[in-house]
Amino acid sequence: MTTEDPGQRASDADRDRVAAIIAEGLATGRLTTAEHADRLEATYGAVTMGELVPITKDLPSTVANAAPADVGRKNITAAFSKVIKNGRWVPGRHLRLRARFGALIIDLSGAVLPGREITVDISAAFSKVIIRVPDNANVIDDGSAVFAKRVVSGGEKDDGPVIRVTGNAAFSKVIVSRKVWDPNLRG
Repeated sequence: MTTEDPGQRASDADRDRVAAIIAEGLATGRLTTAEHADRLEATYGAVTMGELVPITKDLPSTVANAAPADVGRKNITAAFSKVIKNGRWVPGRHLRLRARFGALIIDLSGAVLPGREITVDISAAFSKVIIRVPDNANVIDDGSAVFAKRVVSGGEKDDGPVIRVTGNAAFSKVIVSRKVWDPNLRG
């Protein structure tokens, strides 16, 4: 990736192109998972085009201009089961959580968020969904509940990512918070 002016501000599309190149580097064995995660974090933290150039300098650019599907969307489903997702991972700009007679425990506090805003779309029926957000997250709740408990907290701070929670819960419990929880606890 080259640019005439390295001081020019990078767009989301520019960052997505770089993410596609490093994803290809991981898929072809040129990068380890740790290197991929480090470079992905640097990619989505880059402000200028000049900051993006060194991220892919040692990788071939064999990827088309379109961003890979997993950069934009990620689906996590629990049906009659319990799914826990934590540690260092990339949730996607649009994270769809589906729970049917199960439990989803999602920790975004250690995740590499792909951009300043992500949407978490929840569809829960007879289930439990627990989401831990980063300490500095701005959480916006645009969801609904029918015969369910829905507790969404996270406050508003100027410096953190925006996490928009949408979707609905029926006969379920949805908790979105900054609190630390133990995924090995029953519930």
